[in-house]
Amino acid sequence: MTAEERAEQIEAIRSLPELLENAVADLSDRRLDTSYREGGWTRRQVVHHIADSHLNGYTRMKLILTENRPTLKPYDQDAWATLSDSTLPVKGTLALLRGLHQRWGAFLDTVRDDEWHRVADHPEDGEVTLEELLRIYAWHGIHHLNQIMSESAF
Repeated sequence: MTAEERAEQIEAIRSLPELLENAVADLSDRRLDTSYREGGWTRRQVVHHIADSHLNGYTRMKLILTENRPTLKPYDQDAWATLSDSTLPVKGTLALLRGLHQRWGAFLDTVRDDEWHRVADHPEDGEVTLEELLRIYAWHGIHHLNQIMSESAF
């Protein structure tokens, strides 16, 4: 990945909270509690899932830069999505994401070229680099944003 491509990925991470806030701003509780697809999570669960995932992602990236080949802990995202905090109003989670992504973007801006290829071991996915995690989490936010904005009848 070129430096320009990395900058685009970092901007995708940095800009996600505002895009997400705009996407849910006019959604009623009924709409938030409606699945974006049959059998899928509700939009509310997706918002909370993004925060859960991105908190883990930020931590994983910091581990890669501060430890020698750390082992990244997986988690059961489906189980997390059923916990009681996934039914809370999204306002607090959006605020959390705004702060997290502001800090995450600033952190990523300081990563040196030689650090992007540092590695970690993921028990389910194998070896991952910092650069691969950048790509994954930039995609992840936009992927779920699109789900929230879908006009599914479910």
